[in-house]
Amino acid sequence: QVQLVESGGGSVQAGDSLRLSCVASGRTFEVFDMGWFRQVPGKEREYLGRISWNGGRTYYADSVKDRFTISRDNPKNPVYLQMNSLKPEDTAVYYCAATPKAYSTIQYDYKYWGQGTQVTVSS
Repeated sequence: QVQLVESGGGSVQAGDSLRLSCVASGRTFEVFDMGWFRQVPGKEREYLGRISWNGGRTYYADSVKDRFTISRDNPKNPVYLQMNSLKPEDTAVYYCAATPKAYSTIQYDYKYWGQGTQVTVSS
């Protein structure tokens, strides 16, 4: 098992920035990529991007690539999601996830999930 714990959510104003963190523990040797997703009630989870376990490669969904950055210094440190120029439509529960599969953007390929952290952006 891999345990994931997110933190850093909260309520901000439009235009603000926020950084989410995700700490992984357990059988992390299983993990190929770490991903970030978000979900609003009544909708599917939306893929935001992913980073390789060692932090060397990052990929982003077109919808957020100009405003969001995923980073990690090394495998012992958290994975971060830096979100800039936040908009009210970014309001969602944000999840980090881990997958043993390579190059996946599909939530069903992600085997392990954090509990989620709420981000609320007001106008």
